[in-house]
Amino acid sequence: MVSRTTAAALAAGGALLLSSPAWLPDRVVALRTKVFARVNGDEGMLLPDAVFGPDRFQEVYGHPAAAGRSKGAALSDLFWYWLAPGADVHQEHLEAGPRYDEVARRTLDILSGPSARLSAAAARHTRQALEAAGTGRVRAVRLRDLMMPVWAEFFYGLVFEEPCPAEARRLIVAHAEDVVNALKCTRMRHMRRRNRLTRYLLRRLAAGDVPHALPAGLTRRQQAFYLQGTFFNTAVVQMSEAMAHLLLVLAQHPETQRRVAATPADDRYLTHVMNETFRLYPLFGVAHRITTADLALDGLPVIPAGSVLAFSYPDYHATGYPDPERFDPARWESLSARDAHHIPFGVAANRPCPAWRLAPVVMRAATREVLARYVLDSPVGHTRSIPHRAPCLLVPRDRPLPRPLRGVLRTALTVRDRAEDVGRSLLQLLFGTWMVLEARRTRPAATYFARHDTEGRPLDGDQGLPGTGTGREQAARTCPYPGRRA
Repeated sequence: MVSRTTAAALAAGGALLLSSPAWLPDRVVALRTKVFARVNGDEGMLLPDAVFGPDRFQEVYGHPAAAGRSKGAALSDLFWYWLAPGADVHQEHLEAGPRYDEVARRTLDILSGPSARLSAAAARHTRQALEAAGTGRVRAVRLRDLMMPVWAEFFYGLVFEEPCPAEARRLIVAHAEDVVNALKCTRMRHMRRRNRLTRYLLRRLAAGDVPHALPAGLTRRQQAFYLQGTFFNTAVVQMSEAMAHLLLVLAQHPETQRRVAATPADDRYLTHVMNETFRLYPLFGVAHRITTADLALDGLPVIPAGSVLAFSYPDYHATGYPDPERFDPARWESLSARDAHHIPFGVAANRPCPAWRLAPVVMRAATREVLARYVLDSPVGHTRSIPHRAPCLLVPRDRPLPRPLRGVLRTALTVRDRAEDVGRSLLQLLFGTWMVLEARRTRPAATYFARHDTEGRPLDGDQGLPGTGTGREQAARTCPYPGRRA
């Protein structure tokens, strides 16, 4: 017979196992944060902090001295590792100078166009994706997965000015999914998937199929990496994540969803909803910059040249609002985004997102197409990183669900999400630790800048060990005004 002690131990173990979805993921996330902080060391001032508060946040962020992007920061090695191949010509990681200026100018040219045309294209691609996936019945989907083919086709159309063939869509989606899954630490990198898209773009460039003038200072291979990184990685990933956040917010706030669906022409209200969504769930967690000169502001300590500044969007967006944790689109009826602690696309003075004009226009169009066909419903957790890819019920608008059946489906979605959260959090700890250590071992950014200047030109002679940097770069590791670890 089983002793009372053994039975009690088994019961306690069973209770612990059954309750793990409620406590284990948070514990693992905390452990992962500690591991990452330990690996990355004390590099970086996390802003805002007690010295450089939210009232001076944008002033520091927009200062001309906060212009360095990759060279001199260990954090850059991790981002370059995640964004490979071609991180050295990725627009977000180029250092300021003529090469960056040309790349940024070409990107804006490709992204530009009449709002009506861009809106119509986004609506058309959304409609086609919904029709291709639709069955006329209620479905459980991952919103990020639902939207990724939409933006793959949309940005393909901008780059090639032609309809997106199925082969290209598959390559773009596979590549974008691989990058974002690695960034979320839910999967390891699969470089063969990424390289297949590179080869496709090289073939198209060799055939002269890109109708736009591309940066002339880049080799053909670098031009392929530029297109791949800027449009078929960052643009596709960020727009898919943005739409997942917006649609999940609507799914979890029925009154807001009903109002948006009932008044599709009300751009003002939908913009308020988008502003509040981006405030609570900014696409960027922490953006880092390296000071290229001493940064001095009135009444504040001087930040030395070579310091790594880590700008926390969630921390900044949580300041300056009453009841900041509450979702409240109405707050924007009397609040200007320009005057609020609100920088969903960065700050204008320091490399803002090049799609800051385009994104709201096309997101409104895509949202209207979704809500014209479906009622959204989701009880899952909503975090900034949405590693679960935003599970949601799509209920055909002309076939509403009986309340009891809706309750059953919501319960099933909740149970599945919490169960997956346990395994996913453990995988994130494992994969994330491995990739951080691998990035620190290979040091892609440090190695590159040991051999090239900030314009990509090879350096003459031995420049020292990769990643040793100059004295000022080394000073960044121990800034005299450290915030929390980045």
